[in-house]
Amino acid sequence: MKLTGNTIFITGGGSGIGRGLAEALHRLGNQVVIAGRRRGHLEETTRANRGMQCVELDVGDPASIAAVARQLAASHPELNVLINNAGIMRIDDASGAVDDELLVSTVTTNLLGPIRVTSALVEHLKRQPSATVINVSSGLAFVPLAATAVYSATKAALHSYTMSLRYKLRGTSVRVLEVAPPWVQTDLLNSKSEARAMPLASFIEETLGVLGTDSEEVLVERVKMLRNNPGPGEAAFVTQFNDMLAGQH
Repeated sequence: MKLTGNTIFITGGGSGIGRGLAEALHRLGNQVVIAGRRRGHLEETTRANRGMQCVELDVGDPASIAAVARQLAASHPELNVLINNAGIMRIDDASGAVDDELLVSTVTTNLLGPIRVTSALVEHLKRQPSATVINVSSGLAFVPLAATAVYSATKAALHSYTMSLRYKLRGTSVRVLEVAPPWVQTDLLNSKSEARAMPLASFIEETLGVLGTDSEEVLVERVKMLRNNPGPGEAAFVTQFNDMLAGQH
């Protein structure tokens, strides 16, 4: 992907990986518009990055998505990059009754959100000489974390959707990429100070290096072990991975 001269829309751009990507791409000279539900986070980010813009968006609300898509098409007709980054991650217990609010909010935000935002903007993107859709999934799309079964399932579904979208847009001006982060030091699961997680700055730097290539899957070295696991013997590694994180040996 060309890393300069774009107009980029990033959902969930007020914190974590979204903010990290927004700031890095802003520094490269792109016009960046961030979106999210928390106006305070959005305004704090734009104040710290002169020229960056923001818009309130609830990716769980189809009406909000439709309104923002119309607004963007009118105010930024040159918009050519969509980064579907907004997501939530909550602990659940698949061995018992899963809280319905957790289930619905996670699936709505992590899966329906990217699909709806892409659907709202894809015709606009197809009219651009060169455009990109980037879906942020997770290493947990390939090796689920049992303690976040619903989150992991939404990311696996997003990976599947991304592959279908890429296939259907072949021959158009729109490329479809997938960023699959490992565990990164962000607010998700209060991981900002988690020693086992990858520092956010390191993740962003390595991700940009791969994003600037022709790779359709944007993978840092630390996540490749998870990405390469699916196959006939994947269950054994899933058990080992979850035992390790649960402190069982």
